[in-house]
Amino acid sequence: MKKTLQEIAEIIGARIAGDGAIEITGLDNIAGAGEHDLTFAVEPHIEEAKSCKAAAVMLPEGIEDFPKTALYVQDPRAAFARLLEAFTPKLERPQEVSDKAYIGKDVRLGKNVTIMPFAVVDDHAVIGDHAVLYPHTYIGQYAEIGEDTVIYSSATVREYCRIGKRCVIHSSAVIGSDGFGFTTKDGVHTKVPQVGVVVVEDDVEIGAHDGIDRAAMGATVIGKGTKIDNLVHIGHNCKIGANCLIVAQTGISGSTTVGHNVTFGGQTGTVGHINIGANSVYAGRAGIIGDMPEGVFCAGFPVQPHAEWLRMQALMKRLPEMNKKIKQLEKKLAKYEG
Repeated sequence: MKKTLQEIAEIIGARIAGDGAIEITGLDNIAGAGEHDLTFAVEPHIEEAKSCKAAAVMLPEGIEDFPKTALYVQDPRAAFARLLEAFTPKLERPQEVSDKAYIGKDVRLGKNVTIMPFAVVDDHAVIGDHAVLYPHTYIGQYAEIGEDTVIYSSATVREYCRIGKRCVIHSSAVIGSDGFGFTTKDGVHTKVPQVGVVVVEDDVEIGAHDGIDRAAMGATVIGKGTKIDNLVHIGHNCKIGANCLIVAQTGISGSTTVGHNVTFGGQTGTVGHINIGANSVYAGRAGIIGDMPEGVFCAGFPVQPHAEWLRMQALMKRLPEMNKKIKQLEKKLAKYEG
């Protein structure tokens, strides 16, 4: 791919400061960009970008006196993401059902689907238009896959589960595994049948090796536009709102309801049967042990306001010094009392 800065500016609606005829052949980060590449920079990396080797740098509006040719946009990260898509060659996939795939009885296939070798589509499943199933995927009986959805190798969508339009399910994710439900009597654990489903709404992305449990009854729901990183577990009967971000190794226990626009940092954990309010952020390794309001920024275990957690962490570093002073004061006090 080769484009001039002027052509790139037209794609993303950018303002050029410098030579618009410069030809760009690639995109890279600040450290890796070469003399024919475009990179981007936001604070605190603006100073570093001034001495990089890139042919030009994409910057946020308001940056003055930059020594290199620049493209100015409101949001460099978002604009750069659009360019990455434009500069990345599209994968070539034949729109066909491989004769090495297994298609069960009474399966409904949409228009222009791609089903690669060794994929399995079980009886009565529905595959929407333009959907793509990579090798070794398994689509269970009566499951539904929406239009333009891509399911990568070794992913499983179990029986009766429903996946929306334009979803991406990465390798080895399991949608609709049994919820973790047992009764215990006399030390013996007896399985409670998990007869519900998982409903994944439109534009959701599910990472590699994620496990999303089917409901005991009813549905586990992943809301529209939510993005889930790798190695995440979501328990049975959870309701995850729209446009959430769930970072790697997070575990959300069963019957938890999460509002829209909630971000969980890596390794966040929750107890079950709680409500977590919308428009909130939880820092990595937060432990959520009860209902939470909307619009908070929290951290720590048990979870607490982020600013309070930072103050506590700062004080903990001083504990040895404080302990030493307390002992000295105790000795002085004992001597005074004596």
